Amino acid sequence: MKNIVAVSTKKQLATFIDFPHDLYKGDPNYVPELFIAQRDLLTTHPFHKHSSLQCFLLYDGEQVIGRIAAILNNNYNKLNNTSDGFFGFFDCINDQEAANLLLDTAQQWVKDKSVTGKILGPVNFSTNESCGLLIEGFDSPPVVMMPYNAPYYAPLLEQWGLQKNVDLIAWKFNGDNYDDRSVKLMDSLEERLKRSNVTIRKINMKNFKQEAASLREVYNKAWDKNLGFVPLNDEEFDYQAKDLKLVLDPDFCFVAEQDGKLVGFGAAIPDMNQIQINIKKGRLLPTGIFKLLFGKKNVTGIRILLLGVVDGYRKMGIEACLYGNIIKSYRAKNFKYAEAGWTLEHNDLVNNAIKAIKGDPYKKYRIYEKAV
Repeated sequence: MKNIVAVSTKKQLATFIDFPHDLYKGDPNYVPELFIAQRDLLTTHPFHKHSSLQCFLLYDGEQVIGRIAAILNNNYNKLNNTSDGFFGFFDCINDQEAANLLLDTAQQWVKDKSVTGKILGPVNFSTNESCGLLIEGFDSPPVVMMPYNAPYYAPLLEQWGLQKNVDLIAWKFNGDNYDDRSVKLMDSLEERLKRSNVTIRKINMKNFKQEAASLREVYNKAWDKNLGFVPLNDEEFDYQAKDLKLVLDPDFCFVAEQDGKLVGFGAAIPDMNQIQINIKKGRLLPTGIFKLLFGKKNVTGIRILLLGVVDGYRKMGIEACLYGNIIKSYRAKNFKYAEAGWTLEHNDLVNNAIKAIKGDPYKKYRIYEKAV
């Protein structure tokens, strides 16, 4: 007999975090999330100070067969003048009844929180975190900070009544299979920018705290029109910056500034999933920490995570210079692949630019919606 349990204890939370490891056992493309990172995300992340969520486990007798989190993001609703809820952390066996029970439960929870609009997902808090359901590109593991799921998830969600809200595209560059015009033009572009007192430089890791404060302001301005975006407050940005600092390579992080004021930045991070895929159940102890620490030097791919310029400074060539500097570092280090993404499917300006440099739209993710 199937029954839903609201997660309320540390043991239940550990079961919630660990469920995908059993579900995807034997799947060569599955990458386990780090347990400590997932635990902190679900319990101590600054999100919990202004919003709320409830995790649920679905049992069939004594066996866990699914999980889901119902999410109320108050900042999202306030910013967009909406009354929407989210679901995230969705994992389930290939069983429609099980999926329906999980989704019904999440929907009822957000309705009980006075949500009257839509339920959207999968989104883990907001689009600042992991979001989207993989619908194309199941033949390779996800890169760092990107989700993964089985192909049968989409039919389960759609049979329940969810419809497409938007698709997100991930682009891949293999080795030297790209058009390096941005690199060739970079010197002349940077000279032109200097005439407007705009310079490009690497991020200063020795002054990371001050840099992060400026980056937060640029981040919130540069991405403010992205669908589902919620500006990060100081505490939320610091939380994410602290985690990113552990893996940041300054050779892949560049800022654009005018007279000392940051107006844009581009950042790529090593694809730590190359290491994480071999860390059993995402546990850093006893041996996982060594795999993570000593494996970084063997990583051969990057994810271009962020590339943004504030309004008023776009179409000046700053984007090309930021991208060009990342590509120069990519080539110098002889990396084998890079992923850029995600991008919104209707962001023609960015998508056409990526196509022009031979980016391959090799994975697609979908955010769904349904009226509650």
